[in-house]
Amino acid sequence: MRFKVSIIGSGNVGSECARYILYKDLADVVLIDIIEGLAKGKALDLGQASQIIGFSGKIKGSSNYEDIADSDIVIITAGVPRKPGMSRDDLIEVNFKIIKDVCEKIKIYAKNSIVIVVTNPLDAMTYAAYKILGFERERVIGQAGVLDSARLSYFTAQKLNVSPFEVQGIVLGTHGDDMIPLIRWTTVNGIPITELLNEEEIKEIVNKTKFGGGEIVQLMGTSAFFAPGDAVGYMAEIILKDSKKLIPASVLTKGEYGLSDVVIGLPIILGKNGIEKIVEFNLNEEEKNLLNNCANHIRELQAIVDRLL
Repeated sequence: MRFKVSIIGSGNVGSECARYILYKDLADVVLIDIIEGLAKGKALDLGQASQIIGFSGKIKGSSNYEDIADSDIVIITAGVPRKPGMSRDDLIEVNFKIIKDVCEKIKIYAKNSIVIVVTNPLDAMTYAAYKILGFERERVIGQAGVLDSARLSYFTAQKLNVSPFEVQGIVLGTHGDDMIPLIRWTTVNGIPITELLNEEEIKEIVNKTKFGGGEIVQLMGTSAFFAPGDAVGYMAEIILKDSKKLIPASVLTKGEYGLSDVVIGLPIILGKNGIEKIVEFNLNEEEKNLLNNCANHIRELQAIVDRLL
């Protein structure tokens, strides 16, 4: 029996995620959108590429949540994207209403699924989904660190003129301006970038990583979608293949890194059951302080969510 992945929201990110999963022939896909005809049209468009690309997965577009029944994974991309001049945090109240409605439907039709949240502000919306769904924390995951780490690796590769495949970087904390690129853990084929770049060059990479999403918003007038869509598609691939890869993701803490009851980006082992393990690195004092600062900011957003619940 084939796996089934449902994607709530057939906008740019949801459509790119669907394309990733189909083109890699990982699962059948259901696209859900409240705009009548939008998901159906995109499903038809993607399906018509099957002979060209060579995939056998089925794709269905629908506005009926009953179609997500028996999903192995549900990915939430629905929400209002950023506009120029907006931060991710500015979206919290409008996107909370969307998350609440979506999660109520998931509880009815896909209660055994693993849920991956992409909607911004990511950490707060993952917290909202966790509270509304009532699932164990291992099955409610926020996609942020994979995207931010990919940006860190890309900008490092550009600076050094090497293949991005050679760069291993990791970003923790919030999916926002306070994110924490772990520079001393970032390597090129095992060599720390601190041995290859000077302080000013590293600072430039950090700034580009933190504000890379905002730059795209300024250039296009809307949020990025290729890299975010592929990042969450990659997470789905890890789960479906039970690859047990170490990646950063937004998770609910229960004492890890000295943090509790806050959803924040940490290193995890991801597998067929969702979060298999939260991995604790030995952070230095500066990194610990940055992580605590992120947690304090996220708690402020979670307090808004608690008032809205």
